[in-house]
Amino acid sequence: MRTESWPAGVRGVLLDVDGTLLDGEQAIAGGPEALVRLRAGGVAVRLTTNTTRRPRSEIAAALTRAGFAVKVDEILIPASLARQRIVQSGRRRANLLIPSSAIEDFDGVEAAGEGADWVVVGDLGPAFTFDRLNDAFLHLRGGATLLALHKNRFWHAGQARGLVLDAGPFVAALEYAAGVEAEVVGKPSRRFFELALADLGLPPEQVVVVGDDVVNDIAGGAAARCRTLLVRTGKSAQGAIESIGMPPELVLGSIADLFP
Repeated sequence: MRTESWPAGVRGVLLDVDGTLLDGEQAIAGGPEALVRLRAGGVAVRLTTNTTRRPRSEIAAALTRAGFAVKVDEILIPASLARQRIVQSGRRRANLLIPSSAIEDFDGVEAAGEGADWVVVGDLGPAFTFDRLNDAFLHLRGGATLLALHKNRFWHAGQARGLVLDAGPFVAALEYAAGVEAEVVGKPSRRFFELALADLGLPPEQVVVVGDDVVNDIAGGAAARCRTLLVRTGKSAQGAIESIGMPPELVLGSIADLFP
């Protein structure tokens, strides 16, 4: 494990949001300043998140309120890839298990009450009711494809709430009930990182993935042949690095310790 705060030869960074830049709705101490340093150093920046609780516009607004200077088109989310997948298939009818505010990221996708071609699952939180799940199950039994925006088991909702269930357990329930396997488009899927690398216009060896999730950020980034850097905030504060199959190149206390 190296002790420097920036991997040599890196020209771009994929920065996780929840637990890395934000603690709930508040900035991780030193986070906005670290982003300023990255930009000043000529590092290309994209912000990646598996969140499906809100659209890109609201994510950008939340980061701005917390003191980060960001643009909407710098934020990459699973919905971007899911929409692309559905529209390109020519089968655009989808049963959307996502918050109503997130529907704006599915332009061109038809929300279907019946006869859906896809069941798209994000994080509905308390709205994951029996009726919603059973309706999705029936669509799957009818031949719809299960498209998971991610399979996160839980997420860190800030110090006030701590760890809460994410969409993954509900995706797993639908897989088990319907006897199908979900197509996953969010982190740690390779397709998500390929989309991010294409957006940066850089090869993976020149990009570092920075995050607090040992599976989604570290293992996912490494599988896409990116460099990886773990921050000891958010989720990673709960677990041991030794459990990671592909250890990060660097480990920092927080994003505040990142100096390109």
